[in-house]
Amino acid sequence: MQQEKDSTSRRSFLLKGLAVGGAIGTGLVVGGLPAFAEAGTGSLTQGDAAILRFLAAAEILESDLWQQYNELGGIQDSEVPGGSGNAAYTAALAVLDADMAQYIHDNTEDEISHFTFINAYLASKGAATVNLDKFRTLPSSKATGAQQIGRLTNLMQLTVDTSWWTKYRSRSKNPDFGDTFPPAIPGLLKGKFAAIPRSNADLAPKKHIQAIANTAGFHFGFIEQGGTSLYPSLAQRVTDAEVLRILLSIGPTETAHFQTWHDKAGNAPALTDPTNGLVFPDLNAAPFGGQDFQTNLIMPEPTIFLSRKFPVCSIIRPTETVGAAMGALKALTDDGLFIGQSQEFFAVLADLAKQADAAQRGV
Repeated sequence: MQQEKDSTSRRSFLLKGLAVGGAIGTGLVVGGLPAFAEAGTGSLTQGDAAILRFLAAAEILESDLWQQYNELGGIQDSEVPGGSGNAAYTAALAVLDADMAQYIHDNTEDEISHFTFINAYLASKGAATVNLDKFRTLPSSKATGAQQIGRLTNLMQLTVDTSWWTKYRSRSKNPDFGDTFPPAIPGLLKGKFAAIPRSNADLAPKKHIQAIANTAGFHFGFIEQGGTSLYPSLAQRVTDAEVLRILLSIGPTETAHFQTWHDKAGNAPALTDPTNGLVFPDLNAAPFGGQDFQTNLIMPEPTIFLSRKFPVCSIIRPTETVGAAMGALKALTDDGLFIGQSQEFFAVLADLAKQADAAQRGV
């Protein structure tokens, strides 16, 4: 009984309103929409509302981390909440591609538009929306360029899973069949590494700030491959045709992000960070390299799909729908994004994910 009361209390807080403050700013929220204090679904099915709420929460978290990247390494303008930029970090990111600052800016703007739209759509249907502002408690980078505001996510202690690099290059395996894949950068699984400079002390030596930029480059791909799979996975559970249209329209933009970052990660220079021993190997050399692992190969290789009896097919992977939301939450947690967050934060997100995974067509 107490567990049920706690869950209800968490849900009541989470669904209190549309207004989004803190780092994102109220100017990005559609004006004039009512706030909803109860966990109602309005004209949406319970399942569709639960899926949209989980996706709104995921996009809020993405917006928070992308804003941090943009403040230090992106374009500073009125389109997204910014800082003042960090020249050394921006230059290190530019080694991966000269247009990295623009790409980071545009990815940030996209994620903000996603959660703002989904929350507005929920509100328009009389359904409760998502607000995580209570949890903006994590510290900002102290490096020049970062705003000193509360954050939802932590980019300074990451354990980045780079198996997405090998997963999308396999011609014989698919995670939906239980297959596993080796990481491209094994060292990123062995510690807690910064993807943004923690302070100006991280701006030197040159190989150290480049290692931080390389870490960011592979983290970009990790984040966006997750969204690439999440939308088609949950789309299989929605009921309303318009909700399906939303997922099928937003999901491909996540795929566009992923392909961009897949391409840029391949340009990360081989190096060893002199401050912590983190190694970025030459990905065109053994044990990778060759036709399937050359670094300019960024389109999904055909692989098994639905059944091994069918011919291989170039696909998004995974797209298994069972446990998709909880799987996404676990991946983000294992990544270290939430180091320093409260138990209430984890409980709220787990509650949202469980509701999304419980959604069924027609319910």
